[in-house]
Amino acid sequence: MVWTSLHAHFHQVIRTRKLFLPRQRILMAVSGGQDSLCLAKLMVDLQPKWDWQLGIIHCDHRWRSDSQANGEHVREIARGWGIAFYLEVTPMELGSEAVARDWRYGVFLQTAQAHAYTSVVTGHTQSDRAETLLYNLLRGSGADGLQALTWQRQLSPEVSLVRPMLTISRSQTGQFCQEMDLAVWEDTTNTDLKYTRNRIRQELLPYLQAHFNPQVEVALGRTAELLQADVECWQAQAELDLQLVLENHHEIDVKLDGTTSPVFTLKLNCQKLRKLHLSRQRRVMRKFLLEYLGISPNFEQIEKIIALITAPSRSQTDPFPGGAIAFVENGYIMFKYS
Repeated sequence: MVWTSLHAHFHQVIRTRKLFLPRQRILMAVSGGQDSLCLAKLMVDLQPKWDWQLGIIHCDHRWRSDSQANGEHVREIARGWGIAFYLEVTPMELGSEAVARDWRYGVFLQTAQAHAYTSVVTGHTQSDRAETLLYNLLRGSGADGLQALTWQRQLSPEVSLVRPMLTISRSQTGQFCQEMDLAVWEDTTNTDLKYTRNRIRQELLPYLQAHFNPQVEVALGRTAELLQADVECWQAQAELDLQLVLENHHEIDVKLDGTTSPVFTLKLNCQKLRKLHLSRQRRVMRKFLLEYLGISPNFEQIEKIIALITAPSRSQTDPFPGGAIAFVENGYIMFKYS
């Protein structure tokens, strides 16, 4: 095995960030493109040092005429390395990138659980992180979206998703694949400018590099890294704030037969909310709607409930997704269903 500077960097990142453990079972998501092949090769080369048990999963979205051949190509690579291989083909038409992503990550989790892998690893790079930050910025995302791709997160309590190449650029993965003579499968959809991400990759980032900052990917990656730490801190504070302002509302439900039973609902204390900074109010509302009403709120939905904090009694919002309506009663924000 040839030990390159990229091997050394990758190894150092894993050790410093404690991304994996020795003897861990790790499932690698490999499309056959240069980034995922670079990742897989680095993991295979480091395997003797860590005694990992590695597997490869390939997802066929059936978007291209050569997708089946693409899957067989990755199967042959796994066979050559002596690694377990799993192929999943979508049983339905995937109408968008978002739908495809949800299906893909669901497959990752199901396969990991079925075969006792504790981590799923993807080949997202520093370049992907920069593109994701710009994509979310253009859509009006807050800090949670601008932190872009994180180093790791839980797919389930027992399976983590890990992205160990967030300090490695796409140009570095391409050079590595050439040096290692890896057979890269070119995905023609990566050059189709009808996809917003491809336009950012092919047009916006090169323009920013040429006219503003040659190291723009590094700069955006640094911004995402700073935001990730901030978001983690804010999320912890939001948990404390929510417990501070959240109270139980107790009513007696009188049934048709005359019997009664207690009914407990949740309410938010407006007086306590008013003492919080606007940023903390927004995070409390976002967390409450997500955890207790199952709503992933947008900016407008959060703002309309924020307005209730200083509103008079009997003020209310229009229905949220699912039919919940927030209203003010005796200094509390409460919820009912339309």
